[in-house]
Amino acid sequence: MEDKKSVAILCSGGPAPGINTVVCSIAKVFLKDGYRVIGLNHGTKTLFTDKVDMIEIDFDTADHYFNRGGSILKMSRYKPKDSEFNSNFFTKYNVELLVTIGGDDTASTANRITKYLNKNNLPVRNIHVPKTIDNDLPLPERLPTFGYNSAKSEGVRIATTVYEDARTSGNWFVVSSMGREAGHLAFGIGSSCHYPMIIIPEMFRNVEITFDRMIRMMISSIVKRKLYGMDYGAIMVSEGVFHFMSDKEIINSGIKFSFDEHGHPELGNVSKAHIFNILLSEKIKELGLKVKSRPVEIGYEVRCCDPVAFDLKYCTLLGFGVKKLFDEGKSGCIVVCHNDGRVLPLYLEDVEDPVTGKIKPRLVDIEAQDYKMLVENFHSIDEQDYEKARKYLKDPENYDLKNILNP
Repeated sequence: MEDKKSVAILCSGGPAPGINTVVCSIAKVFLKDGYRVIGLNHGTKTLFTDKVDMIEIDFDTADHYFNRGGSILKMSRYKPKDSEFNSNFFTKYNVELLVTIGGDDTASTANRITKYLNKNNLPVRNIHVPKTIDNDLPLPERLPTFGYNSAKSEGVRIATTVYEDARTSGNWFVVSSMGREAGHLAFGIGSSCHYPMIIIPEMFRNVEITFDRMIRMMISSIVKRKLYGMDYGAIMVSEGVFHFMSDKEIINSGIKFSFDEHGHPELGNVSKAHIFNILLSEKIKELGLKVKSRPVEIGYEVRCCDPVAFDLKYCTLLGFGVKKLFDEGKSGCIVVCHNDGRVLPLYLEDVEDPVTGKIKPRLVDIEAQDYKMLVENFHSIDEQDYEKARKYLKDPENYDLKNILNP
């Protein structure tokens, strides 16, 4: 079996709906051509060791798991150092293609592996499949990363129920969504559910991201809804805002954090929605507003759900597209399925940061017309509301979004 030509597949980072569809589609199309298909557990963690954690994927396995959520291959965020790279696994199992499935970190690692393979003239190609619910890989034509639409759909289901609870109970909810440094998921969920206020890091390009600014944005929406005669609502905040906040700003929030060995607050140990809700509640009390708010976190719940129809087809095409690019001799690239039906390579070296070599993340385009239309229809205080808003705020102009984001 070790003499049989092989394709190896690994998944890194966090789970995303559609992983199994990609893995199993790749397996089916390569098995059909006589290849052995090896699945690597724990990403690249054991790839360059003497004890590679691997499984065999056959037709029956591929057909059984292709439409399920989660991943038959165990995930890991391990990032190998360049000094760890070696050709042992590729040589031993006659691997002709390494398929990496993941987001920008995995793509960056794939880029380094490709450079190692080329430098050492190894007959192994590397093709990357763009996976992440964050939708932050730099694909052309605003094409989504796989998993994003399924995670968004599940997030919308949760966020819609939360919004209905707000209406039913006369409360406000502060909802935090995953997203790392990009706000695609939060904005996609919030706008789909007509949330009156959505806060993402990209909004703050002209000012520093601070808790004060974000809380004022929340208050702006709460008061605007009061002017509409509405005593309920929900606010969506992307966890990505923390990526751009200073440690000093986070620590001075008054929230108790644990700290890592470098003295940085360990944000992964606390609910982001809980932080925002505490700070909002304190401000509400200070202003004397009669409002109750509750926190809701949308995160791990959306990562392993079953893929929706869009991702089932999209991931199938991505899997088959890997074989197409391989047959064309392509390597060191991301497989891209364009809207016009073309499957083309996006070379990793063309989207890397020239200084760091890392793949540059794609942020929400706040100059896009659809973004502007959605933001213009947020429920927030503007100049025409100032006089009426003084019933609740002595300085309503400080709660105007234009003044908060463009002082």
